[in-house]
Amino acid sequence: MERSSTKPGGSARREATRQKLYEAAVTLIAEQGFSATTVDEIAERAGVAKGTVYYNFASKSVLFEELLRHGVGLLTASLREAAERTAAEGGGKVDALDAMIRAGLVFIDHYPAFTQLYVAELWRTNRAWQSTLTVVRQQAVAVVEGVLREGVGNGEFSDEIDVPLTAAALVGMVLVAALDWKSFQPERSLDDVHSALSRLLQGRVSGRR
Repeated sequence: MERSSTKPGGSARREATRQKLYEAAVTLIAEQGFSATTVDEIAERAGVAKGTVYYNFASKSVLFEELLRHGVGLLTASLREAAERTAAEGGGKVDALDAMIRAGLVFIDHYPAFTQLYVAELWRTNRAWQSTLTVVRQQAVAVVEGVLREGVGNGEFSDEIDVPLTAAALVGMVLVAALDWKSFQPERSLDDVHSALSRLLQGRVSGRR
């Protein structure tokens, strides 16, 4: 999974190694589950020595926890950039939400294994990294909440909407629809899926305009 910035010297090399480990871990864990995946397998898939894994991460659990932070951080940055770009172009808050939906779909299109893993972990409550998962989930949802609150503030949205629940519903809609797309309707294009979700966002599913 890519980063949005590069670090110089040794830090850049270490970051590249961590990227390889993230990629290996997310693919293996998505394929066979966390418990069944070993550090040896992660090292082999990444093309590094086993000791390299422990040099970068204290344990498999720490690696997975950092993977969650990394992946959701990328998603959060994508959502924020989409909202900021829309604002810079003079778009409204509905436009910003629509751009965020597309950004979420693009992210999932690039990282389907991570998304599958992330959604699966959301349903578990007995993991050591549950508190981390709660924090990173809220970071992503908070970006959507911010746009909704601004829309309520400027009168674009009704002040009766439940902002936290609506934000969570929008993020959940994108995640579940995208996983369904990837798993059961792969013949559809990203534009096709975005168009369908955009209609839901703009309340145009009833046929009335």
